[in-house]
Amino acid sequence: MNCNALFFSFTRRLNSRRAAGLSLTLNLALGLALSALAPPAALGGPALPTRRPLPVTPATATAAPEAATPAAAAQALRYLILADGGREIGEQTVERQADGLIKVHYAFKEDGLGPVLDAEIRLAADGTLSSYRASGRRPYGAPVNESFSNSSGHAQWQTGSDNGAKNSSGPAFYMPLDAVPEVASLSVAAMIRRPGGKLALLPAGSLAQRRLDEQVVMRGNMSQRVQLVTQSGSGFAPAFYWATISTQPRLFAAIVPGKMTIIEDGWQASEKMLAARQRQAESRMLNEMAMRLQHPLNGLTVIRNTRVFDSEKAQLGAASDVYLLRGKIAAVLPAGTPMQGAEAEIDAGGRVMLPGLFDMHARLGRWDGALYLAAGVTSVRDVGSDNLELQQLIDEQQSGKAMAPHIAALGILDGEGPESAYQGILVRDAAEVRSGIDWYAQHGYVELKFGPAFPAALSRDALAYALSRGLRIGGQLPPALRVQDALDQGFSEFDHLDLLALDLLSPAGATHGLERSMMAADKTAALDLNAKAVQDLIAQLKQHAASVEPTLTALAFFKQREGELNEALAPLAERLPADVRRRLQAGVIKIADHAAALRYKASYDKLLQLNALLYRAGIALLAGGDGLPGFGLQAELRQFVKAGLSPAQALQLASWQAAVHLRAQAERGSIASGKLADLLLVDGDPTRDINDVRKVALVITHGKLIYPHEVEQSLGIVPLVPTAPLLRTIVRPAQTLRP
Repeated sequence: MNCNALFFSFTRRLNSRRAAGLSLTLNLALGLALSALAPPAALGGPALPTRRPLPVTPATATAAPEAATPAAAAQALRYLILADGGREIGEQTVERQADGLIKVHYAFKEDGLGPVLDAEIRLAADGTLSSYRASGRRPYGAPVNESFSNSSGHAQWQTGSDNGAKNSSGPAFYMPLDAVPEVASLSVAAMIRRPGGKLALLPAGSLAQRRLDEQVVMRGNMSQRVQLVTQSGSGFAPAFYWATISTQPRLFAAIVPGKMTIIEDGWQASEKMLAARQRQAESRMLNEMAMRLQHPLNGLTVIRNTRVFDSEKAQLGAASDVYLLRGKIAAVLPAGTPMQGAEAEIDAGGRVMLPGLFDMHARLGRWDGALYLAAGVTSVRDVGSDNLELQQLIDEQQSGKAMAPHIAALGILDGEGPESAYQGILVRDAAEVRSGIDWYAQHGYVELKFGPAFPAALSRDALAYALSRGLRIGGQLPPALRVQDALDQGFSEFDHLDLLALDLLSPAGATHGLERSMMAADKTAALDLNAKAVQDLIAQLKQHAASVEPTLTALAFFKQREGELNEALAPLAERLPADVRRRLQAGVIKIADHAAALRYKASYDKLLQLNALLYRAGIALLAGGDGLPGFGLQAELRQFVKAGLSPAQALQLASWQAAVHLRAQAERGSIASGKLADLLLVDGDPTRDINDVRKVALVITHGKLIYPHEVEQSLGIVPLVPTAPLLRTIVRPAQTLRP
């Protein structure tokens, strides 16, 4: 990710609404969320019955061709923000005035949420920002009031969460905390002036840009030449932009395949072609990263002197030697047991070995995989990525062309309407419901959830048919459906603990979007955990053997004030790139006064107490990070311990319990002979101090060895474990192998 904290609000909708403040810090750039999209015929089975394209509103503004006159270039320029399928969900208008002032209005709404920003920008002679001022609100209502100025090399900025000043001896580009997309356009243009060079960023970091491709796009008898550029240098992953080729280059389109596009109004027809070219360029970059950061394990390899965590019993065992062959565990023996034939060895030096961890709440983008693996997360449950994008990513992971964990997929059925999230497969009648469920079952999905606009009249038959096809039913509690009704209809899992709390509080209305989350933050503090309704809820969950995925880390935004860090991620912050760290301090919801802050904190603390109550009652809990890849899961385990679980119990939830839930315990979730070699070595003892789960020294999965410090350094993260036990070849006298 890079300078494109710029698309902080734009990429917000790519993540679960529950991760507000976490996920939106994750996707600071469009590049992190990019995925390859294959046509349905390439995937096998029936074509995906999803996202009937809606009519695209005819262009109302004339986009300037490449050879635009100065007068035309000075006119207002409109960009459309389109969801997948061409549905218009917002816009950006850019007005360049005669005195050099650039006025921008930016707004969109999806799933009931979205930002509204108005900005005024002035440029220096070198194309960097000399001033920036923005006002408005973030998707969850937090107010925006940001200002920046740079005069004679002295820059100063002020936002709701930070302020500062810095002197620079050369050009430097300010990255706003709340940026309109036009800032991306200006950064691209500034970098085009410096081909092959770098540009310092403010408050910190540096930006690099390179050109990947060039295309001609057509609109009737008009044409434009556009170029694909990638920017890197801050954040986690590169961002990709299509820019015009002209004396005054500007952003033409920014595409997140399968999810969203921002494009000059009138040129929407070029999106598919540009998206295909962009995927090809991105695939080459991802393949190169996979080749560089994954090291093959050939032959029989032994990991000596490691303490193996027994995830079934939630306890740490004695020192062992673990033998691996062709991606599987060949044997687990007491340390020092003689065994012939090992061709390579790793001296664990007494480090703890954990089975690969599971993150049960992920939306996996193509650039996320390396971060998950570096954090020891070798399996994820994807809860809402674009279906075809996800299928392609699974193919790339299995072929070794992209770094990614094992993926278990959860499918979504939704309807069309004002409250639709427009995710997954959109349905209108029983035939489309069955067709969608069949597609999910045929493509290996393990669970199904219903979007907020799913037709209520179809739910009972849909649930029955999905269960008959072997799919679990879960996810967040649908609007207007009570827990008991959901259980009676076949639900076996509930995500987001605040929604269970709302069910106990019997909210009237507030079924969707911002209002629903604000009600949970405001009212949960008043919940009486000793009340009969709470005991009845627990009894209902136990009777139906239902699971709960609380997403405690994501919900910590309830009490996060502007300028503070999310408490679960605070230990991580200093290791992150400056722009990511800065965004972690940005508030998410509007906290009106001190009394509200105390009430929201009390609500979050009550959720922690409810989580402990569920665990003590024997309800199966699932660990889902719902935020920063890999790091979010580590933070979630920390919150489980804060809620009263022991570190060993928290680790059990993220290994054995998750594998059992996904019906994958025969191959993953514990360390035993014959299972997949999904393993990690950690410094310290995470069964005593859960913070040690962050000290991942080495990861093995898919028959490859991954050094987290290599991955983290490549992504701008300061490694917590700067060195790792190395793979050493065992040299033996030449022998003749006999049958």
